Amino acid sequence: MEIIYKRSITDEELYQILELQLKNIPTSISEDEKLQEGFVTVRHDFKSLKSMNDKCAHIIAVYDESVVGYAISMVKDFKDDIAVLKPMFTYIENHTPDTLKYIAMGQICVDKKFRKQGVFRGLYNKMKQELNLEYDAIITEVDKTNTRSLNAHYAIGFKELYSYRSKNQDWEILIWDIKTIN
Repeated sequence: MEIIYKRSITDEELYQILELQLKNIPTSISEDEKLQEGFVTVRHDFKSLKSMNDKCAHIIAVYDESVVGYAISMVKDFKDDIAVLKPMFTYIENHTPDTLKYIAMGQICVDKKFRKQGVFRGLYNKMKQELNLEYDAIITEVDKTNTRSLNAHYAIGFKELYSYRSKNQDWEILIWDIKTIN
């Protein structure tokens, strides 16, 4: 059986995203695991996850009918909906050209059993394939203490756009030009 990369279309897939998210928030894992494996910062509710999916379907990795990874697509319409992401959107609005068509990747996560198997890269490659006709770039931000996530993003081609500190947390805003051929 192989991993399938696709857009999320069912409520069941969205609920599976939320289950995987819950397993990887900082309150669900040890400090060692946070350092070694990374973590997700935001915990979404079904309504907001579905609203975002209705605007631009999330990318998921599916194995044996189970979501084993996801990349949440977040269009600008949701810039005020998640408090921790507001500074990122403010920076983007104030420091990038108005002509830049981007989508925010609101969160990416891979099930522990499927890590180090190319799923992270597969999710982003699918996202690029699905969205590069409509957008110039994917922008995301990563907690600077999440070195595993930062390194994974740099490995597939993200570049640092900006670093900042907000509420005792250091962040890096990253950008990936999805119009270029890699």
